[in-house]
Amino acid sequence: MLKNILAITGKPGLYKLISHGNNTLIVESLVDGKRIPTFARDKIISLADVSMFTLDEDISLSEVLTKLGAKESLKLVALDLKNVSNDALREYFATVLPNYDRDRVYPSDIRKLIQWYNILINAGITDFAVEEETEESENEKKVAAPATQPAKTAKPAAKTQVKTQKAATTATKTGVGAKKG
Repeated sequence: MLKNILAITGKPGLYKLISHGNNTLIVESLVDGKRIPTFARDKIISLADVSMFTLDEDISLSEVLTKLGAKESLKLVALDLKNVSNDALREYFATVLPNYDRDRVYPSDIRKLIQWYNILINAGITDFAVEEETEESENEKKVAAPATQPAKTAKPAAKTQVKTQKAATTATKTGVGAKKG
């Protein structure tokens, strides 16, 4: 579900991808439902491509949102994001993701994450999973495609050689390509 949810730099909130054309995307705001075009100059990122720094390895935003949803029982986060202190914000987020990297994840990042979570919950989006095709299924498709085509025999290749030899003989007889003395 997060694959079609977009964040656009310079525009508040989150947007759902509706349609796309040449150099434009038509998106719909999850906050007010207005549809707007976005262009190639806009920096657009899918929430499926966002990850969060942890001490071990980066964790996808879908996993973080799932943990946040489990903690809040898929209800809105009740923090006043404008007035909460940075320390209180970090303490709260440590209850959601205890091993997040405190040096690289700033309080502004945590605020944005909570804002996005609240927008998604208000829009009725509670499935934070990312639908992806695995490399194995893509490879299976590639392997299966040639198997359905009939096998070629050696006869067509032999006919091609005969035609090429005949064309070379004809060209020699007619003087095409021969050196003039």
